[in-house]
Amino acid sequence: MESTLHRQLKALYAGSSAACEVRVDGYRVDAVVDGRLIEIQQASLAALRRKVSRLLQHHRVLVVKPLCARKVIIRHEGRSRQVLSRRTSPRHATIWDVFQDLVYFVGVFPHPRLALEVIFADMEEHRAAIRGGWRRREKMTDRRLLTIQQRLTFHTADDLAALLPPHLPNEFTTAELAAALDLPRWWAQKVAYCLRKTGGLVPSKRGRRGWVYSRPRPVAPGPRASLGPRR
Repeated sequence: MESTLHRQLKALYAGSSAACEVRVDGYRVDAVVDGRLIEIQQASLAALRRKVSRLLQHHRVLVVKPLCARKVIIRHEGRSRQVLSRRTSPRHATIWDVFQDLVYFVGVFPHPRLALEVIFADMEEHRAAIRGGWRRREKMTDRRLLTIQQRLTFHTADDLAALLPPHLPNEFTTAELAAALDLPRWWAQKVAYCLRKTGGLVPSKRGRRGWVYSRPRPVAPGPRASLGPRR
Protein backbone atom coordinates (compact mmCIF):
# COMPACT_ATOMS: atom_id res chain seq x y z
CA MET A 1 0.00 0.00 0.00
CA GLU A 2 1.30 3.44 -0.92
CA SER A 3 2.24 5.56 2.09
CA THR A 4 1.07 9.12 2.61
CA LEU A 5 4.73 10.21 2.45
CA HIS A 6 5.10 8.71 -1.02
CA ARG A 7 1.94 10.42 -2.25
CA GLN A 8 3.06 13.75 -0.79
CA LEU A 9 6.49 13.57 -2.39
CA LYS A 10 5.02 12.47 -5.70
CA ALA A 11 2.70 15.48 -5.70
CA LEU A 12 5.57 17.78 -4.70
CA TYR A 13 7.90 16.64 -7.47
CA ALA A 14 5.26 16.15 -10.13
CA GLY A 15 3.46 19.44 -9.72
CA SER A 16 0.11 20.15 -11.26
CA SER A 17 1.05 19.65 -14.90
CA ALA A 18 3.01 16.40 -14.72
CA ALA A 19 1.82 12.90 -15.44
CA CYS A 20 1.84 10.46 -12.52
CA GLU A 21 1.92 6.66 -12.47
CA VAL A 22 2.93 6.46 -16.12
CA ARG A 23 3.89 3.30 -18.01
CA VAL A 24 7.31 3.78 -19.65
CA ASP A 25 9.13 0.96 -21.45
CA GLY A 26 7.10 -1.61 -19.56
CA TYR A 27 7.66 -0.03 -16.12
CA ARG A 28 5.39 2.07 -13.95
CA VAL A 29 7.08 5.39 -13.14
CA ASP A 30 6.04 7.69 -10.30
CA ALA A 31 6.03 10.84 -12.46
CA VAL A 32 7.24 12.35 -15.72
CA VAL A 33 8.21 16.03 -15.71
CA ASP A 34 9.52 17.72 -18.87
CA GLY A 35 10.61 14.37 -20.25
CA ARG A 36 12.49 13.32 -17.12
CA LEU A 37 11.34 10.26 -15.20
CA ILE A 38 11.03 10.61 -11.41
CA GLU A 39 11.23 7.67 -9.04
CA ILE A 40 10.69 8.14 -5.29
CA GLN A 41 12.26 5.33 -3.28
CA GLN A 42 11.71 4.96 0.45
CA ALA A 43 12.91 1.34 0.46
CA SER A 44 16.33 0.08 -0.57
CA LEU A 45 17.87 1.43 -3.78
CA ALA A 46 18.73 -2.18 -4.62
CA ALA A 47 15.11 -2.70 -5.68
CA LEU A 48 15.53 -0.05 -8.38
CA ARG A 49 18.76 -1.26 -9.97
CA ARG A 50 17.34 -3.18 -12.90
CA LYS A 51 14.46 -0.79 -13.51
CA VAL A 52 16.61 2.35 -13.52
CA SER A 53 19.34 0.70 -15.62
CA ARG A 54 16.79 -0.11 -18.32
CA LEU A 55 15.15 3.31 -18.23
CA LEU A 56 18.51 5.10 -18.48
CA GLN A 57 19.05 3.61 -21.92
CA HIS A 58 16.61 6.12 -23.40
CA HIS A 59 15.51 8.52 -20.64
CA ARG A 60 16.75 10.98 -18.05
CA VAL A 61 15.94 9.76 -14.54
CA LEU A 62 15.76 11.44 -11.14
CA VAL A 63 15.79 9.09 -8.13
CA VAL A 64 14.56 10.72 -4.93
CA LYS A 65 15.69 9.16 -1.64
CA PRO A 66 13.98 10.55 1.50
CA LEU A 67 15.79 10.36 4.83
CA CYS A 68 14.32 11.17 8.21
CA ALA A 69 15.92 14.23 9.79
CA ARG A 70 13.38 14.27 12.62
CA LYS A 71 10.77 11.63 13.38
CA VAL A 72 7.62 12.04 15.44
CA ILE A 73 6.31 8.60 16.43
CA ILE A 74 2.54 8.42 16.99
CA ARG A 75 1.12 5.24 18.51
CA HIS A 76 -2.54 4.38 17.89
CA GLU A 77 -4.86 1.81 19.32
CA GLY A 78 -5.20 -0.78 16.57
CA ARG A 79 -8.98 -0.76 16.13
CA SER A 80 -10.21 2.54 17.53
CA ARG A 81 -7.31 4.58 16.11
CA GLN A 82 -7.20 6.47 19.40
CA VAL A 83 -3.82 8.15 19.90
CA LEU A 84 -1.99 6.44 22.76
CA SER A 85 1.25 8.41 22.72
CA ARG A 86 3.34 10.85 20.76
CA ARG A 87 7.11 11.23 21.04
CA THR A 88 10.09 12.49 19.06
CA SER A 89 12.69 9.87 18.20
CA PRO A 90 16.23 10.70 19.36
CA ARG A 91 17.66 9.23 16.15
CA HIS A 92 18.07 11.18 12.96
CA ALA A 93 19.68 10.47 9.60
CA THR A 94 22.81 12.09 8.22
CA ILE A 95 24.21 12.06 4.71
CA TRP A 96 26.30 9.01 5.59
CA ASP A 97 23.13 6.92 5.88
CA VAL A 98 22.88 7.15 2.10
CA PHE A 99 26.06 5.13 1.69
CA GLN A 100 24.58 2.15 3.52
CA ASP A 101 22.03 2.00 0.70
CA LEU A 102 24.28 3.23 -2.11
CA VAL A 103 26.50 0.14 -1.86
CA TYR A 104 23.75 -1.69 -3.76
CA PHE A 105 23.37 1.03 -6.39
CA VAL A 106 26.96 1.82 -7.46
CA GLY A 107 26.50 -0.33 -10.54
CA VAL A 108 23.97 2.25 -11.75
CA PHE A 109 25.23 5.53 -10.28
CA PRO A 110 26.84 7.62 -11.65
CA HIS A 111 25.36 7.86 -15.13
CA PRO A 112 25.15 10.87 -17.49
CA ARG A 113 21.34 10.71 -17.51
CA LEU A 114 20.90 9.98 -13.79
CA ALA A 115 20.55 12.30 -10.80
CA LEU A 116 20.18 11.14 -7.20
CA GLU A 117 18.43 13.58 -4.89
CA VAL A 118 18.57 13.01 -1.14
CA ILE A 119 16.05 14.90 0.94
CA PHE A 120 16.16 15.33 4.70
CA ALA A 121 12.62 15.64 6.01
CA ASP A 122 10.71 15.87 9.25
CA MET A 123 8.20 13.02 9.29
CA GLU A 124 5.44 11.45 11.28
CA GLU A 125 5.56 7.69 11.71
CA HIS A 126 2.27 6.09 12.70
CA ARG A 127 2.30 2.79 14.53
CA ALA A 128 -0.65 0.60 15.50
CA ALA A 129 -0.68 -1.29 18.78
CA ILE A 130 -1.67 -4.91 18.18
CA ARG A 131 -2.82 -7.16 20.97
CA GLY A 132 -2.30 -10.87 20.57
CA GLY A 133 -1.60 -13.47 23.19
CA TRP A 134 0.59 -12.31 26.07
CA ARG A 135 2.72 -9.97 24.02
CA ARG A 136 1.77 -6.51 22.80
CA ARG A 137 3.23 -5.68 19.40
CA GLU A 138 3.37 -2.69 17.08
CA LYS A 139 3.47 -2.28 13.34
CA MET A 140 4.20 0.76 11.25
CA THR A 141 1.06 1.78 9.37
CA ASP A 142 2.00 5.02 7.65
CA ARG A 143 4.58 7.78 7.21
CA ARG A 144 3.71 11.40 6.57
CA LEU A 145 5.77 14.38 5.48
CA LEU A 146 5.88 17.39 7.77
CA THR A 147 8.61 19.61 6.30
CA ILE A 148 11.69 19.27 4.10
CA GLN A 149 14.83 20.62 5.71
CA GLN A 150 17.36 20.11 2.92
CA ARG A 151 17.85 18.67 -0.54
CA LEU A 152 21.15 17.43 -1.97
CA THR A 153 21.48 16.41 -5.61
CA PHE A 154 24.30 14.17 -6.83
CA HIS A 155 25.26 13.73 -10.48
CA THR A 156 28.88 12.54 -10.42
CA ALA A 157 31.45 10.74 -8.30
CA ASP A 158 32.99 14.13 -7.55
CA ASP A 159 29.71 15.20 -5.94
CA LEU A 160 30.02 12.28 -3.53
CA ALA A 161 33.74 12.78 -2.91
CA ALA A 162 33.12 16.45 -2.09
CA LEU A 163 31.28 15.32 1.05
CA LEU A 164 34.52 14.12 2.62
CA PRO A 165 35.87 16.49 5.29
CA PRO A 166 38.67 18.75 3.99
CA HIS A 167 40.99 17.94 6.91
CA LEU A 168 41.48 14.35 5.75
CA PRO A 169 45.11 13.75 4.64
CA ASN A 170 45.91 13.08 1.00
CA GLU A 171 46.15 9.37 1.81
CA PHE A 172 44.08 7.68 4.50
CA THR A 173 42.76 4.33 5.71
CA THR A 174 39.17 3.50 6.57
CA ALA A 175 40.17 3.72 10.24
CA GLU A 176 41.21 7.34 9.70
CA LEU A 177 38.07 7.95 7.66
CA ALA A 178 35.93 6.52 10.46
CA ALA A 179 37.59 8.85 12.98
CA ALA A 180 37.11 11.87 10.71
CA LEU A 181 33.42 11.08 10.15
CA ASP A 182 32.77 9.94 13.73
CA LEU A 183 31.38 6.65 12.44
CA PRO A 184 32.10 2.98 13.15
CA ARG A 185 34.79 1.57 10.88
CA TRP A 186 32.39 -0.87 9.18
CA TRP A 187 30.31 2.13 8.15
CA ALA A 188 33.35 4.06 6.89
CA GLN A 189 34.27 0.99 4.85
CA LYS A 190 30.93 1.27 3.05
CA VAL A 191 31.60 4.94 2.33
CA ALA A 192 35.04 4.07 0.94
CA TYR A 193 33.59 1.21 -1.10
CA CYS A 194 31.01 3.47 -2.75
CA LEU A 195 33.57 6.16 -3.51
CA ARG A 196 36.02 3.61 -4.91
CA LYS A 197 33.40 1.96 -7.11
CA THR A 198 32.18 5.29 -8.48
CA GLY A 199 35.70 6.70 -9.02
CA GLY A 200 35.75 9.19 -6.15
CA LEU A 201 38.61 7.38 -4.38
CA VAL A 202 41.55 5.30 -5.58
CA PRO A 203 43.11 2.47 -3.54
CA SER A 204 46.81 3.40 -3.73
CA LYS A 205 48.44 0.68 -1.62
CA ARG A 206 47.74 -1.94 1.00
CA GLY A 207 49.23 -1.41 4.44
CA ARG A 208 49.12 -3.15 7.80
CA ARG A 209 45.79 -1.49 8.64
CA GLY A 210 44.16 -2.22 5.29
CA TRP A 211 43.89 -0.32 2.04
CA VAL A 212 45.20 3.22 1.81
CA TYR A 213 42.97 5.48 -0.28
CA SER A 214 43.66 8.72 -2.10
CA ARG A 215 41.60 11.14 -4.14
CA PRO A 216 42.29 10.85 -7.88
CA ARG A 217 42.17 14.63 -8.37
CA PRO A 218 41.24 17.81 -6.51
CA VAL A 219 37.49 17.95 -5.97
CA ALA A 220 35.56 21.20 -6.20
CA PRO A 221 33.08 21.96 -3.41
CA GLY A 222 29.90 19.99 -3.99
CA PRO A 223 26.69 19.23 -2.14
CA ARG A 224 27.06 19.72 1.59
CA ALA A 225 25.08 18.36 4.52
CA SER A 226 25.10 18.09 8.25
CA LEU A 227 27.89 15.59 8.78
CA GLY A 228 27.47 14.97 12.49
CA PRO A 229 27.22 11.52 14.05
CA ARG A 230 23.97 9.61 14.29
CA ARG A 231 22.32 10.20 17.66
